[in-house]
Amino acid sequence: MNVDIGIEAKAREEIAQGLARVLADSYTLYLKTHNFHWNVTGPMFQTLHLMFETHYTELATAVDLVAERIRTLGFPAPGSYKQFSALSSVKEEDGVPSANDMIRQLVEGHETVARTARGVFKVAEGVSDQPTCDLLTQRMQTHEKTAWMLRSLLA
Repeated sequence: MNVDIGIEAKAREEIAQGLARVLADSYTLYLKTHNFHWNVTGPMFQTLHLMFETHYTELATAVDLVAERIRTLGFPAPGSYKQFSALSSVKEEDGVPSANDMIRQLVEGHETVARTARGVFKVAEGVSDQPTCDLLTQRMQTHEKTAWMLRSLLA
């Protein structure tokens, strides 16, 4: 059945493709954060272990919301490591960096997701896709605030 929500198919597809990049960035950041939660060591262990758990739990909820918005627009959501790897701008970490390097990488990851979301926002705003704009506003706010909080640990 056709999707008829007041947004032309081409615009819906462009928004869905942008959201797929947000989803891939978010999922990659989720995985990286979970990895760091498991592997952090050092004097800030307890603080970072708990903080990273809070962050990856929030990201787990977020990826579901983004994927569901893609589906609402009438397109399949990517859902494999291969697809996420091709779409994501967040760099993966194969090793176990120091706690401070983990924090730096997570700052970069959150800033990356915020930039990706901001790019999609322009497209969604241009066709009055308020639900997507609302979702992206919430995501940008969360990622920007999280980046600030993590950055503060390095001061």
